[in-house]
Amino acid sequence: MKIRTTITLLILLVFSPAATFADEGRMLADELANAPGRSDEDKARDAQRRPDQVLTFLGLRAGDTVVDIWSSGGWYTEVLSIAVGPEGKVYSQNSPAVLNFREGYYDKLLTARLADGRLANVERVDSTVAGMDVTPGSIDVAFTALNFHDVYNRQGEEGAAEFLASVFDLLKPGGTLGLIDHVGDPGADNTSLHRIEPALVDAVAEQAGFIIEAKSDLLAHPEDDHTRGVFDPTLRGDTDRFILRLRKPE
Repeated sequence: MKIRTTITLLILLVFSPAATFADEGRMLADELANAPGRSDEDKARDAQRRPDQVLTFLGLRAGDTVVDIWSSGGWYTEVLSIAVGPEGKVYSQNSPAVLNFREGYYDKLLTARLADGRLANVERVDSTVAGMDVTPGSIDVAFTALNFHDVYNRQGEEGAAEFLASVFDLLKPGGTLGLIDHVGDPGADNTSLHRIEPALVDAVAEQAGFIIEAKSDLLAHPEDDHTRGVFDPTLRGDTDRFILRLRKPE
């Protein structure tokens, strides 16, 4: 009986979702570390951002069609390009406001990253999310990192809900929105700190029609007390961050 029980437990371990996700995360980590043409500077940020674990948590698969919302200079665009592989597709989206920021800083970075068709499965989209020329209901995964606080803090709850509704429309039924942001505390001046209360994101996501499927503390930093701005040189890159996996209903 003990032998049978041991064998059964081993089978469950080997074929459990947790074991599968761990294997997929390790495979993606190897791909990112060995991707031809990926810069050493980009690879150095993997330890901090943990893209292999983040994308595994979000359920991203090879062959998926993805939109990187507010991709800025495209660090995550390249990660997503590698993750979905040659059969997948990535839309790297930036609004004109983002591209014109700091005299075109992000425009120049993204242009250099995509030069000469180096990331063949990436299509650059220079428009707002609502203005994207993409067939509604055609996206498997939408992703945005460290951007949503600006939408909410500048446009309020209503504007943030409209923004997420635009993302919702792009996704296939059952599609995923992965959202990462800096944790803010209730009552704090989160606008100046460039943070947001996670509970506010939960509420506006549900208002836009999403199901909050899962949350992760992969990027948590308990030593961040949420009182400093995210660009503070003593904190930058090591802020306390939350990850949401939001699902569009089938």
